[in-house]
Amino acid sequence: MTEAIDRTPPSVTLRIGDERRDKGSGGQHGHVNPCTGKVDGTIPLAGPAEVDAAAKSAHEAFQAWRQSRPALRRQALLRLADLLEANGAEFGRLGTLDNGIPTTGVMASIAAEWTRYYAGWCDKLSSDVVGSLADGGAFSYTLAQPYGVIGAVITWNAPLLSLAMKLPAIVAAGNTVVVKPSELTPFTGERYMDLVAEAGFPPGVINMVPGSAAAGESLVSHDLVKKVSFTGGMTTARKILQSCAETMKPVVLELGGKSANIIFEDADLDRAVAQGTALSCAVMAGQSCNFGTRMLVQRSIYDDVIARVRAAAEAFTIGDPFEPGVVAGPVISEAALERILGMVERAKSDGARLVTGGHRLGGGLSDGFYIAPTVFADVDPDSELAQSEVFGPVLAITPFDDENDAIDIANNSRYGLSGYLQTADLRRALRVSEELVTGEVLVNGAPNLMVNRPYGGIGLSGVGKEGGRLGLEEFLRVKGVGIAL
Repeated sequence: MTEAIDRTPPSVTLRIGDERRDKGSGGQHGHVNPCTGKVDGTIPLAGPAEVDAAAKSAHEAFQAWRQSRPALRRQALLRLADLLEANGAEFGRLGTLDNGIPTTGVMASIAAEWTRYYAGWCDKLSSDVVGSLADGGAFSYTLAQPYGVIGAVITWNAPLLSLAMKLPAIVAAGNTVVVKPSELTPFTGERYMDLVAEAGFPPGVINMVPGSAAAGESLVSHDLVKKVSFTGGMTTARKILQSCAETMKPVVLELGGKSANIIFEDADLDRAVAQGTALSCAVMAGQSCNFGTRMLVQRSIYDDVIARVRAAAEAFTIGDPFEPGVVAGPVISEAALERILGMVERAKSDGARLVTGGHRLGGGLSDGFYIAPTVFADVDPDSELAQSEVFGPVLAITPFDDENDAIDIANNSRYGLSGYLQTADLRRALRVSEELVTGEVLVNGAPNLMVNRPYGGIGLSGVGKEGGRLGLEEFLRVKGVGIAL
């Protein structure tokens, strides 16, 4: 017999210092299961009062945490990494309850790797000697110091991964943090905070206050918050920048993308089409900022690739994300579904050719927010579908003639997050990678989000880096010291 699936969400609390609060001045939020369209839990929301309490808790904890031995910070992070891995199945369950995405335990494994990586940096932060007595009679060096309290605002599409891409680097550098997760996905954060306490982090080093946009505004503008790290949309990012401009508060912004996936005629088409179609029409129901949602195909193989993409898209199993074999679930909300279908209709009016999909799924899935994997061909590079982020299971395919044409089309974007490139010609791969105006380029199926590789975009895709040494340095400010001798 198949083991029954536990679909009961946990109770959610506000985690401030060593307190668990089951009420907040921000009211309550009814969490809607996107698979059913029904409310399955009531979430307490932080308001300005709870954000203020969390910031003060983090500020108090910072006084000791910044002075703690690097080995202590490393040990706490390593214990947390082990706990994340040990709880992989539970995080898979909670992640699916959060947003309807089938994840199993893969997100916990990735989160554990990010956590271990930054644990390793705790005792490797060093200063540089930048001058000698010969430079005017002063001994000069630098100090890399933590900021203090960091405000972290994370989005709903990958809550555990968002936590792992921010928190380990923040606390490894000696900062403390107040996290505001999205009220749409509160369950993952609750379990994460249980493990933070179990790993031995002192109270107040990591605080979590689920809340609405108003709570995020309070966190960003709080005087004790010295830097903001945000993952989310451009509209909210602009508001954050306006708020931070008042005090010149620094920010890290990981925003959206409209990444091009360039397929040259010499590419391994089996691999290129399978990966490119999955990462736009199936994985996470297309709800990720770095997926290659613009597929640029050399004209000589254009019809062949379209036929292959259609076959791949129509073969995906869409349905209950807890069921074996299901690769894609619903989009996050009714509002998201209506927005995506609106873009689909406008793409038809703009002259794009609908290859497959483009409709809400019915039958047993009609109560949830399910959209059929959708593929458009002959997409004008200047059209809305090519220029605007859909954040849903929709792929836009455009032909190109030669290498220069492909580069021009790929760079015709306000975004600059990721770029994908499929070719057997290494020289071409190096040339095109250099010319793409993006924060990263992934060639021939190279994996996303490797922790040792800096990640972050340019243009409307954001400011700053997560991952790698640069991801740690985002949370350290450098002070120069000169001593006259």
